[in-house]
Amino acid sequence: MRLYNAKKVSKKLIIEDITGKSASALDIFSLSIKALKDHLLNSIRQQLVDIQIDDIRWVLTVPAIWSDGAKQFMRRSAEMAGISSNKLRIALEPEAASLYCQHLPTEKLEGAKGFAVATVGTKYMVVDLGGGTVDITVHEKRNDGSLKEICRASGGDYGGTSVDREFMKMIENITGNEAMKAFKRECLDSYLDLSREFESRKRSLRVGKSGTINMTIPFTVLDDLCKEHLNKSFESAIESSRFNSDISIISDKIRIREDTFLSSFQPTIAGVIEIIDEILKREGVDGLSQIILVGGFAECILLQKAVQSTFLDQNVIVPTDSEMAVLKGAVIFGHQPNAISERIAKYTYGFSKRKKFDPLKYDSSHLEIVNGEEKCSRVFDPIVKRNEILPLGKKVTSVAKCKQEDNGLFTLRIYQTEKDNPMYTDEDGCSVLGTITVQLTGTGTADKIKVELIFGETEIRVKIKETATHKKCEETIEMI
Repeated sequence: MRLYNAKKVSKKLIIEDITGKSASALDIFSLSIKALKDHLLNSIRQQLVDIQIDDIRWVLTVPAIWSDGAKQFMRRSAEMAGISSNKLRIALEPEAASLYCQHLPTEKLEGAKGFAVATVGTKYMVVDLGGGTVDITVHEKRNDGSLKEICRASGGDYGGTSVDREFMKMIENITGNEAMKAFKRECLDSYLDLSREFESRKRSLRVGKSGTINMTIPFTVLDDLCKEHLNKSFESAIESSRFNSDISIISDKIRIREDTFLSSFQPTIAGVIEIIDEILKREGVDGLSQIILVGGFAECILLQKAVQSTFLDQNVIVPTDSEMAVLKGAVIFGHQPNAISERIAKYTYGFSKRKKFDPLKYDSSHLEIVNGEEKCSRVFDPIVKRNEILPLGKKVTSVAKCKQEDNGLFTLRIYQTEKDNPMYTDEDGCSVLGTITVQLTGTGTADKIKVELIFGETEIRVKIKETATHKKCEETIEMI
């Protein structure tokens, strides 16, 4: 979630664990990927002794709503974990789930009356409900069997963990802030036990069965913490809280009134519903009749019922193994990386250019005198516009000059914004996506290069050609 929320993702990004300890995010991510990679290799080598790491095509899944910089951060983490960049593909999670659903038999789909996502011309929405985010994409099946994106990926901070946070706020309201801090810091095993117990109840929730929810809790630990920090027992803390009529203690369990328990879900479910509703009102989404819920949080009955009751004209479908949809779809993507033939640009991308100054068009604050001529500086020169259709492998070319004083070191910045028609690269909402740096081999005083940007894939690629030497190379946009 730090990668999703960060305005600018940096290699120096620091993250904290729940006890407050901090560490380099790049180190933590790479070590996590390395643990998964090593576990896989060890498992495989028990059956195929001579398999090598480069025999494997690796696929790393990320939310579609993540920035280009966050995707590059994950690629860099995987490289640090020992995975070669040319053996790695980045897959977008709702896209992977969408590919998986193409191969599902109808009996594997709950609520699939007349299910037809594999039929040409069908428009459907995939709602990936993971731990941190809800990540939504809309696809249409094409004649050639590929999928095209209908509108840009959308989502937000409405995953399963946001429900967990609401529940833990309820417990903190009883114990107080200091006791909760101590609970995380000094009794981490017990804290995680409580988190897992809530996760289990969250997934298996059946509304209206008994009117109450029973949960096992680390009673002794919470009781000791309340006595230390509040000078009262955990049971007394409940009685003096605003939940005194909603929560009671029975042995090592708490009994919570159903409506109080469900209140932890409401902000997250409302956020998911709002995003789905906004997407259904977009241009081009007409004719959509199926919403597929995938991801671990999709198993929540309360969420399923909320989506079904809000969007009555939609066929709401939940695969029986919804939490595995992204994983299995990523394997399909690894074999069929061209399965998504069209995507929609999330941003407007462009370069910073100097143009002839027009006082009727440009602001005087951007006026520059260059060799006696009036020029407008930092003009946003778009190469791709937000919501533009990007066929797979769409190429955009530009020619640029290297100044003599740069000694052959060519630097080009690429800018991005959510605005459709930005005027300047330094206006609000515009930021540097990344920088391309190339050491030219030519000896001319004003060497030119041809820059080719390739869009329409899960990552932006760059190819460079020196006009003097005709030397070609693939470069990276440094975004982090």
